[in-house]
Amino acid sequence: MKIRTRLLALASAFFLAACATPSHQIDRTHVSENQDSRVQFLILHYTAIDFDKSLKVLTTGGKVSAHYLVSDNPVKTYQLVDENRRSWHAGVSYWAGATNLNAASIGIEIVNPGFVDTPAGRVYAGYPQQQVDEVIHLVREIAARHRIRPDRILGHNDIAPGRKQDPGPAFPWKQLADAGLIPWPDPALLEIRRTVFQVVPLPDIAWFQQKLAQVGYQTPQTGILDTATREVLATFQMKYRPTNCAGDPDGDTAALLDVVTTPGGMITLQASPATTDNRSPY
Repeated sequence: MKIRTRLLALASAFFLAACATPSHQIDRTHVSENQDSRVQFLILHYTAIDFDKSLKVLTTGGKVSAHYLVSDNPVKTYQLVDENRRSWHAGVSYWAGATNLNAASIGIEIVNPGFVDTPAGRVYAGYPQQQVDEVIHLVREIAARHRIRPDRILGHNDIAPGRKQDPGPAFPWKQLADAGLIPWPDPALLEIRRTVFQVVPLPDIAWFQQKLAQVGYQTPQTGILDTATREVLATFQMKYRPTNCAGDPDGDTAALLDVVTTPGGMITLQASPATTDNRSPY
């Protein structure tokens, strides 16, 4: 009986050891040069609620998430989702032919109350400078890590115009441009185009729609100034002319669109020492 028990124990141990041994081995000594990060886009959002509510919604049963959350007071960056995993932040989305950007993007939520509608019109909340500095630092780190193209650092409204407004016209995109993170219209060329559009007839709606689609927006191509076209125009204006983003197809917007879609019309600055900080990684 003792011999039988020992034989059974030995057989069990052998079986368990066999199960623990991989059925095959993979040679990982050859690494292809033909690859890049799955992360192709970086999307900025505002939460429209305070920090405590934002953290709860983004980490529990709210059906939404983001890779990072940047608080406002005190300013601090929280990582909520590993960059190698998909967070649920973009939803139905489109940019320059790419769709459903959750699978190819990193999302940053910025704590900000968003907007309130008043009798005088919609009013958007500003961003504290320290929070903007934190976002710039975070964007620089992520973009460098994944080699994200500057023209693919976008707002939620860019990839879902009309459906989303964040990060809104109060977000200082120009500071990201000054930090060398995103391209910006060449000011000299823009001044020339503005002068031109002061004297020539305003292009038709089909021209505006074609230019907006060329930028990357999902835009109707009907030649009609419908609600969807106005929403895309307003989104474009939020970034490049935030003081007037009513969605009107005026000469100043035409000049901006002309420069943005002209080869060489968008310039990306080299980050200066003033825009590069030496803080420890988040």
